[in-house]
Amino acid sequence: MLQAQLLTAMVTPFDRELHVDYDKAADLARYLVRQGSQGLVVCGTTGESPTLSKEEKLELFRCVRAAVPGVPLWAGTGSYDTAASVALTKAAAATGVDGILAVAPYYNKPTQEGLYQHYKAIAGASDLPVMVYNIPGRSVINILPATMARLAEIQNIRALKEATGNMNQMAELRRALPEEFVIYSGDDSMTLPMLALGAQGVVSVAAHLIGPAMREMLAAWEAGERAKALELHLQLYPVFTGLFFTTSPVPVKTALSMLGMEMGGFRLPLVELDPAEREVLAKLLKDHGIMA
Repeated sequence: MLQAQLLTAMVTPFDRELHVDYDKAADLARYLVRQGSQGLVVCGTTGESPTLSKEEKLELFRCVRAAVPGVPLWAGTGSYDTAASVALTKAAAATGVDGILAVAPYYNKPTQEGLYQHYKAIAGASDLPVMVYNIPGRSVINILPATMARLAEIQNIRALKEATGNMNQMAELRRALPEEFVIYSGDDSMTLPMLALGAQGVVSVAAHLIGPAMREMLAAWEAGERAKALELHLQLYPVFTGLFFTTSPVPVKTALSMLGMEMGGFRLPLVELDPAEREVLAKLLKDHGIMA
């Protein structure tokens, strides 16, 4: 059985002019690995991918690859445009990344057959393993278990980041997919329930702040220490959910800056926290010992 894995979906640092700060991205990648991340996702939703250009994404892939050689690195290349996703996947493959993360096409609401053909085209763009990202809360559509079972027949579609929060669907997925097909929780708060239903880890936001504690929870689960894993989950739960009190990645990126790791601002349409929201976030960090 695959060891439960902690992957972190990295934020993207900006400078004062909202240009990508590649040096800080490299520093953040090294920090996350030191804090227990066993793999990184670059240019996912947490990385503000909708506002990054193709050139910025490719340079982020290159700089993070150079910063953490040997660490599994997944490149976010998905969008609502299959042709653009295919082109970015081909270009990303040349940067040395280890895999592709492709979010479900958002806004244009394809059918299940359209979803299948979209991912088939992306998978055919390179030999890299592909992780499908199912997040109906942002993309509007749900990739159904039957469609995932079809996609799993494509050789290099190897993993799913599942963020429906629906444990019945998770059970259906585990029944429908081969044992070796990897399912990651796409929600920090759903990690433990999904592990119980056969997931093999999490693509995390909270690991930016509590990576060691999350690794401890995963290790407890792997060791069969179910009571300890539950205790840790319940301790961490307010952080898991608190980082989503407003649009992610605004809270986690702001939290890093509050902790002295300046990550810069946000490109519109995302905006900074207002003073009241900053107080809510500061209280969360202080209450859980993340900030003094």
